[in-house]
Amino acid sequence: MIEKFSVVIVEDARLELKGTEEIFRTELPEADVIGVASCESELDEVLARAVPDLLLLDLGLGGSTTVGVDICARMKKEHPRMKILVFTGELLNEKLWVDVLDAGADGITLKTGELLTKYEIYNVMAGKRNVFNQPVLEKLVERFRENVNRDTARQKSLIHYEIDRYDECFLRHLALGYTKEMVASLKTMPFGVKSLEKRQADLIARLFPDSEQRGINVTRLVVRAIELHIIDVENLEADE
Repeated sequence: MIEKFSVVIVEDARLELKGTEEIFRTELPEADVIGVASCESELDEVLARAVPDLLLLDLGLGGSTTVGVDICARMKKEHPRMKILVFTGELLNEKLWVDVLDAGADGITLKTGELLTKYEIYNVMAGKRNVFNQPVLEKLVERFRENVNRDTARQKSLIHYEIDRYDECFLRHLALGYTKEMVASLKTMPFGVKSLEKRQADLIARLFPDSEQRGINVTRLVVRAIELHIIDVENLEADE
């Protein structure tokens, strides 16, 4: 049985605030809602009277989608023991989710699907981090599957086309717009321009069927490497 705890709700939409208060009233008898606020200044007034065990924080306040992130960061600095659970309607702005987690939020629940349940609250109060409701978890699982499938396809291509680390480095820097002269100057590439030209010809021979090898330029070679997952366009970084 969870012990009683105090809650402050930060929400600027009246109807959503009423719904959230009703969830606490009917589903969480252990919770004592000691204050509500619709903006940062009202939150400061509430906290001047009492600091809650849990802050239920909406991200989009007063038309801004970022003020909630700033509030979260400040609250974690000023009240490090206070739990913060974000309850937001920002369904598509995943970067905002990352920002608020970096700011110290203990979890995120989206205002869709099953909405806020007592299980997210209990988990946060039990000291768990990265507490999410079903809509967030579905997104995470989808991204996890995509990443695993992409990594698997890349490993298969590296083996099948006999791509070594110099091939990968060469193709990655070509994708970044480097010339062969620039690639040859990298500390990680112990080859001159002539050797890189031979390597380029060899890559074309490996990555394209015989009937398609005529007239392949650098751009087409790079595109082919991306198609085969040999290089990852989401993780293109230059070497020193």
